[in-house]
Amino acid sequence: MILDKRAEFADAASVANATGTYNLPNQIDLTVARDIGNGRPLYLAVTVDTEIITGGSAGTIEFRVVSDASASIATDGSASLHYRSQAFVTDGTDATEMRAGKTVVMLALPLEALEPYERYLGVQYVVGTTTITAGAVNAFLTPDPSAWKAMADATN
Repeated sequence: MILDKRAEFADAASVANATGTYNLPNQIDLTVARDIGNGRPLYLAVTVDTEIITGGSAGTIEFRVVSDASASIATDGSASLHYRSQAFVTDGTDATEMRAGKTVVMLALPLEALEPYERYLGVQYVVGTTTITAGAVNAFLTPDPSAWKAMADATN
């Protein structure tokens, strides 16, 4: 199996936003690739590209795997929810998970039997409590989380 740019939900995508739910830039059309793992489990990785911080009081960010009938996946809670991460603290002082280079999510995509996938698969982030003033993430699929490691641009 070969994974490429089409298996990437975000590449250094900014998460600097006010409180609310937002989609990462890319989605996967499952009518084109319904069995996206070709019979093997696929893992979602979300890594911090640029440290995620708030300007002042502590906030939170969580990540969700969702699917919807539309490529512009609904952010009002009506999209099918397949996974929800913990809420990570974003205050920039003791939030070591939010520092550049950290992996905040590594999970096998949930089996469709639990919650059927709709046409478009995506990743959302939810900003809670206060505005995130800086930060960016990468989100992508990988077949082997134990062997995955970051590569500098143009070296892979």
